[in-house]
Amino acid sequence: MKRFSVLLAAAALAVVSCAPQDKWAALNSRAADEYDAPVRPFYEGRNPCWNGFSNKFTYAPAFDFEAVEGASVYRFTVSDKAGGGSWSFTSPGKDVSLAPVWRQIPPCNARLVVEALDEGGAVLDTAFVREFLRDFPFEGPYNTKVRPYREAAMMAALYVHNMKAVQHWKGSTEPDMSYAHNTYPNKIIGGTISLETLIARHIPTLRDEALQIARNAAQFLIDMSRPGGDPLEFFPPTYYKDLQSSGQEWNRGKIMIMDPCMAGNAFLDLFDATGDSLYFDRALKIASTYVRIQRPDGSFPIKADFATGEPVNEACAMLHPILEYVRRLQNDYSVDGLEDMRVRAQDWMTRVAVETFDFTGQFEDVNVQGLKPYQNLTNVTASHYVSYLMTNPSPSKEDIAASAELLRMGEDQFVHWNELPNAYGIRTLGTPSVFEQHKYQMPVDASSCSMANAWLDYWEVTGDALAFEKAKALIDNLTVQQDMGNGRIPTTFQLRSPEKDLRRTFWINCDLASVKTLLRMAEIEEGSRD
Repeated sequence: MKRFSVLLAAAALAVVSCAPQDKWAALNSRAADEYDAPVRPFYEGRNPCWNGFSNKFTYAPAFDFEAVEGASVYRFTVSDKAGGGSWSFTSPGKDVSLAPVWRQIPPCNARLVVEALDEGGAVLDTAFVREFLRDFPFEGPYNTKVRPYREAAMMAALYVHNMKAVQHWKGSTEPDMSYAHNTYPNKIIGGTISLETLIARHIPTLRDEALQIARNAAQFLIDMSRPGGDPLEFFPPTYYKDLQSSGQEWNRGKIMIMDPCMAGNAFLDLFDATGDSLYFDRALKIASTYVRIQRPDGSFPIKADFATGEPVNEACAMLHPILEYVRRLQNDYSVDGLEDMRVRAQDWMTRVAVETFDFTGQFEDVNVQGLKPYQNLTNVTASHYVSYLMTNPSPSKEDIAASAELLRMGEDQFVHWNELPNAYGIRTLGTPSVFEQHKYQMPVDASSCSMANAWLDYWEVTGDALAFEKAKALIDNLTVQQDMGNGRIPTTFQLRSPEKDLRRTFWINCDLASVKTLLRMAEIEEGSRD
């Protein structure tokens, strides 16, 4: 808290002598300058070209394509598909970004054509064609919060607490499957437990009721866990029943290997709230299984058979969940015997994920079989890994540099600061917001939270004012999107027809992310007034 206060005080002193418009002019100008630098371009030699499946760019992109024999120069022409103009430059080589014209191109649906020219300037061939969204830059200020952060957090938490399917847990250790997302126990039921412990802490009049809900939900996870002696002993399931994606052939009898971390954290939250060692013991047993199944190179499979533990393919999991889980056990509970696993997991993330820049999504409702490299990038892995690095004791210069790079990738690919209007002149996305993954092009509240928290963690270490304002813009928009009528923060921020709106999905784990992020921002704001 003191660190927050000092940083905010320093930021305030830095702008006290200038008008607000001058502050924003400086921040926006700096953002515009940064967008000219491509994000980890392939021609640096560290990684292949990672953006082959990308839909949009905020930073000047660079694309890899075959050289044309006999070409003297290459002409890059970007045009607005709606007829808003075109912008060109030439380069003696093909391995360049669009930085020479990037700042001139307004937000638009763009088409890039690269032509190979001979020494006389005649066109030899069209070397490359690509369409993409040239996205909006950060241009603050954005809408500020419409109610206090803490109040918004409690409204969102109470919405979940009062759901019929959540109240059902008061008298049952079996889930109410009328809320179909309970088909994902680790994620949804684990999220329910954690959210109820927050209710118990912040709303004393509901403490007993909230803890009864949490205990019964936890008992279900315990009952559904693999028995002792099994390859994945004490892991609760990713899938239950045959609802939604649980019914897909590629999910039946499977588990996402990082998912038990969600249940483990829920057990720790419940232990903190009750002092009952049953839940702490369960959390330790989950960690012990991870120690046993870690591969020699530090990796884990992304998905496996729930009974046998056999991986479904060669794909490796992104390891931020286990890294965060292990560090919590070490720092908050002084658990020994996990450091070797943590070090080897972090080393794998550095050697493989960071170096290749392939931050693959690991979502239980997306098939991981047959995925090509970079096909399903996600902000979630990248931003959570930034948070992990930045909240380590004394992050190194290398950690800070890697975090800055991952934040740039997350913003470039998934953050939408604004949106082009549709044919009716309406912007259909609740911006500023963050898309979840390449395979789910939708602004999701939890994705806004993961990016916002990563920027806040980076700001805490570096004092970067632009990182703080980017985080604040995303968090403030949670309160804008919140339904005043019932307190719900919708999982997705998109304008829909009445019929589609009735089918709008709502994920408890995403609401938990919003509640925790709003409470964090409340602590920052309250600390600045101390």
